[in-house]
Amino acid sequence: MTYQRFDVAATFGVQARAGLEVVGFADETHPHIPVRKPYVFRNEVLRDVLAFLRDPSGDGLFLTGPTGSGKTSLVTQVASRIFWPVQSVTCHGRMELNSLVGQFVLVQGETKFIYGPLAVAARDGHLLILNESDLMDPSELAGLNDIIEGQPLVIAENGGEVIRPHPKFRVFATGNSVGAGDGSGLYQGVLRQNLAFMDRFRVVQVGYPEPAIEKEIIKAQVPKLPDLIAEKMITVAGEIRRLFVGAKEGGAELTVTMSTRTLVRWAGLSLTFKGAPKVFEYALSQALTARAEPEQQEAIHRIAADVFGDYWDGSQP
Repeated sequence: MTYQRFDVAATFGVQARAGLEVVGFADETHPHIPVRKPYVFRNEVLRDVLAFLRDPSGDGLFLTGPTGSGKTSLVTQVASRIFWPVQSVTCHGRMELNSLVGQFVLVQGETKFIYGPLAVAARDGHLLILNESDLMDPSELAGLNDIIEGQPLVIAENGGEVIRPHPKFRVFATGNSVGAGDGSGLYQGVLRQNLAFMDRFRVVQVGYPEPAIEKEIIKAQVPKLPDLIAEKMITVAGEIRRLFVGAKEGGAELTVTMSTRTLVRWAGLSLTFKGAPKVFEYALSQALTARAEPEQQEAIHRIAADVFGDYWDGSQP
């Protein structure tokens, strides 16, 4: 396996000191390298991810933050630019450790052991991303404790096979909590995690991007949207998030929020339906509010109408 160095400033489009590099892979054809997409990196969280990739020191990296703040896409888009293969798993309450390690399955009439994403990542030096890890049973996740620290993975089901972690193996986890469960009631199914498991992770907070960053994101993904309309959409998103965060503090006003991906969806749909009556309202309904309770839908549309003013009833973005 061949590695190469990447200049941080040029690779990620950020300001960085001259000569600052990150080590990645030379083979850009590996099928598990994430698809590269337009992405605007934020210096603070990018710094933390690159520092972890350089030297995990027996830790995993836990990315926490509100839904849709870009926790997973941050890791996958870093990986896409330095050609680092990724094994990504979305966790759920019924997932067992065997699903990550591997199990015997019937293949063309024969029983064959199929390695799971954890075993593949550990063996081949991939990134393992455990999405929504706080939805998984903590007793199952505790089975990862040793390998995160660099201990061998022993697969008892496959005759006691031993996989020694590759030097480039890294473990990421994402969640809406930090292992303490969800006291707000906004994230269904979030479980309190085992303290020993969480103790093996560095924790990075990933909030929603600043308005200037979100404007760059919209410009990159929906380049034909006028700047004025993008700014108004970002203002609406900020107010929705303020009311959503208020719900977590006890002032329950909104139980839906506008993530960055929802914001981009609203922008894109506004161009898709260009010419339709009340195009911004119609696009907002498809992007977000159709899944909100009627009174919340009305409140969000009222916020948007106030921000957009005369543009709200128009048909042109």
